[in-house]
Amino acid sequence: MSQYDVIVVGAGNAALAAAVSARENGAERVVVLEKAPRDMRGGNTHWSGGVLRFAFDDPREIAPLVPGAEEQIENFYDGIAPYPYDDYHGDLMRVTGGRTDPVLSDILVRNSKETVFWMNEVGRVPMEPALSLSAIKKDNKVIWARGLVVRAKHEGVGLSRAWFATAEAMGVEIRYGAAARELIVDDSGKVSGVRIRDDDGMHTLNAKSVVLGAGGFEANVQMRTQHIGTNIGNAKVRGTPHNQGDGLRMAMDIGAMPTGQWSGCHATPISADWGEFAPRELTDRSNRLSYPFAVMVNLKGERFVDEGEDPALFTYAKFGRAILAQPGAKAWQIFDTQTLHLLEARYSTSDPIVADTLEDLLELLDIEDKAQALRTLKAYNAAARDAGEGFDPTKKDGLETHGDLKPPKSNWALRLDKPPFHAYSATGGITFTFGGLKITEDAQVVATDWRPIPGLFCCGEMVGGLFYDNYPAGTGLVSGATFGRIAGRSAANAAQG
Repeated sequence: MSQYDVIVVGAGNAALAAAVSARENGAERVVVLEKAPRDMRGGNTHWSGGVLRFAFDDPREIAPLVPGAEEQIENFYDGIAPYPYDDYHGDLMRVTGGRTDPVLSDILVRNSKETVFWMNEVGRVPMEPALSLSAIKKDNKVIWARGLVVRAKHEGVGLSRAWFATAEAMGVEIRYGAAARELIVDDSGKVSGVRIRDDDGMHTLNAKSVVLGAGGFEANVQMRTQHIGTNIGNAKVRGTPHNQGDGLRMAMDIGAMPTGQWSGCHATPISADWGEFAPRELTDRSNRLSYPFAVMVNLKGERFVDEGEDPALFTYAKFGRAILAQPGAKAWQIFDTQTLHLLEARYSTSDPIVADTLEDLLELLDIEDKAQALRTLKAYNAAARDAGEGFDPTKKDGLETHGDLKPPKSNWALRLDKPPFHAYSATGGITFTFGGLKITEDAQVVATDWRPIPGLFCCGEMVGGLFYDNYPAGTGLVSGATFGRIAGRSAANAAQG
């Protein structure tokens, strides 16, 4: 048996933040248990775009994170709007329908900027402007989505690589192929270790405290079918195949309280061309998020969402799930030449289907009711607008459809009338699940008797209660690092107490 101060289960952004924080706060022996082999390490972080949503009052506050940005991007700060606490928290409240946990969401937003600076300074995560993910050029000026200016350099791949390098430099032990199977609880009710399975069999690792950062259950078809539904059971998995819900199961086996929306998940629109799991080498490049400038139709030839309800970075998590609820769990995004220049670069990983007329385009698609699809597009065009009426891709422009079109398109409602027309397939790729464990402000796991479980802490996607139905882009990584930092500090303090 081996004795550690802190065991961290998981090896994504949140877990490694916890490991680094534990060492920073005095824990001597810290081990990270990564279930995956080394070449598959890093959890969902590897698949992320690395963008970091955080609050700031003055755009120039972010300068230390992106040195040289003004030389790289002309008039860089002119296109950045302040994103104070109230706006960030308001966005989180709005997209979750007011159901985000009031205590945890306050901790997240209030600490968001400090967390990102800590990632950069202590975690040694290099950062850069998120130019390809959250910026649109208008009148020769780059306009940034509010709160989404900075990302980890080289996106999720770079973020994961930086965390591993920092953890190892700080003396954190990394065990690959180490699958946690059971939490050990002593007679006092304190978590005192983890039972693991590796290539050599079963082992017990003892510890003074344990941090769970092992992700959700999105890769477990049984669990996602049971908790979220049959549509999600058939979803493609956008992230790691190793997030099977092990950490949640182990914690609940010893009485941890489940909380949050177990029937909810982050399901991103991705290319329908990929297999059961999005290719690791393409990371987040299977995403298809430019639909606000398109019309989306299902295989019955019908529209099913208001594509212009909000910018995509506020709707993609729920629209991916909406696509999964359609026949065949598939949709087509149709663009004309007016908006092709606005497509994210990630669309280049698929070849579009192209035609000079809408009729010819529909003939090339696997839509079951092509006549209905043509009626849908004609009805949309009859209700849509001309670009000269105020189209503005950098903000909600109020350019909405008129009449009784259902569903309406609330913004960016341009007619599809400038050929050639381009169609890209889309399905929902599940990224992470919203259900998790109840924790205290110190990230300690709470039991079903409403008492904290001594020695057990939690962070990342295993934290329940933050997200419901929807999710603001860039919040997951910052949440993971925020509660990872807190969990690591709390675990180190408990180990020394």
